[in-house]
Amino acid sequence: MYVASVTDSEHRLTLESMVDLHNALVDDAATDPRALLAEAGFSRAPEASAKSMRRVAQRMLDLADFLTDLPDLEAEVAATRITEELTELPITPSIVDHGGAGPHIHWTPATARFDDQVLADIFMALAQEVCDNGTIRFGECAADDCGHLFYDATRNRSKRFCSDPRCASRTHTAHHRKRKRSD
Repeated sequence: MYVASVTDSEHRLTLESMVDLHNALVDDAATDPRALLAEAGFSRAPEASAKSMRRVAQRMLDLADFLTDLPDLEAEVAATRITEELTELPITPSIVDHGGAGPHIHWTPATARFDDQVLADIFMALAQEVCDNGTIRFGECAADDCGHLFYDATRNRSKRFCSDPRCASRTHTAHHRKRKRSD
């Protein structure tokens, strides 16, 4: 998100947005990321051009294999890739106060392309996560027919399903029916 912060809630929101965007694009590469980015607080998303949205989508698709593999990567491997990606971005951190958001960090200059701003926020959040927790908070949905990525922000790392509520519901229903049949 262009209006970035290193607070836990902003960090979590950025990572959850990254996961949602990744899952949506993996399911349908033609997905327009505008609504997901706007909902996540990327303040420039509503006015960003269609070309900018296509660049965001393409860059996220280019990262799909890395993000899909993230739950199984060693922290050092993930850190190396994140560092490589960060070196390609126009990162110039500054503290700004606008729009009633209070002081916060912008990772890129105001003149940066929208897709660079999105990717800078994502990779800065990933960098912080890997430094704090490694890759253990990323997982693959436990639903048999899903496989989506999720970010587990729970205190005890107990999340098992992606953000699609149908995955948990189908799995719990199937287990319930199985237990009933064996009774």
